Amino acid sequence: MTPVVFLFDVDNTLLDNDRVAEDLKRYLTKVFGADRQKRYWALFEELRAELGYADYLGALQRYRAENRHDPHMLEVSHFLIDYPFANRLYPGSLDAVQHLAQWGQTVILSDGDVVFQPRKVERSGLHEAMDGRVLIYIHKEEELADVEKRFPAEHYVLIDDKLRILTAVKKIWGQRVTTVFPRQGHYATDARAIAGFPAADVTVERIGDLVRCELKDLLPGK
Repeated sequence: MTPVVFLFDVDNTLLDNDRVAEDLKRYLTKVFGADRQKRYWALFEELRAELGYADYLGALQRYRAENRHDPHMLEVSHFLIDYPFANRLYPGSLDAVQHLAQWGQTVILSDGDVVFQPRKVERSGLHEAMDGRVLIYIHKEEELADVEKRFPAEHYVLIDDKLRILTAVKKIWGQRVTTVFPRQGHYATDARAIAGFPAADVTVERIGDLVRCELKDLLPGK
């Protein structure tokens, strides 16, 4: 058991996934047209409601079932698989990971599908930055026992852009976790998405701000 483990979310925490979605929207409009681009996102939202996480490739599969002879299908597949995710890391995100690594293990803790999300983590350089310590679940807040088994620690620091997730984990781990809320991305700045949830233990405006934190700032009461 180590003294502290730092758990990093990926989308809109270390990586600007809103920019990725905007790029995909523009590309889909270019190759499919505006109407079919909108249909892809409708299928995407339907699938997310069913699964509880974003599944870009799964939505493309559903789009394919409706448009079996669209000649641009493979182009979109290549766009997603070969997307330069490293270009979409937030400024200072890798510096923040390196800064916190001086005090404990750094680990990716993400939700997502079994193909595209790991590809995103690898292509962005986050897999290497974490020395391969990557956990991707369907609902990560329901898998904390597995997290503890794989990375046992006296204390955890969870950095995530969703107050909903931070609140859920805090209810389970209590004082064993420090929740850190970077106010970036559409979830973190949507008043409706954060309404009704208590404030995180620590709030920063952007992920790069963590380089100015000392360990005592992230372990309140310790």
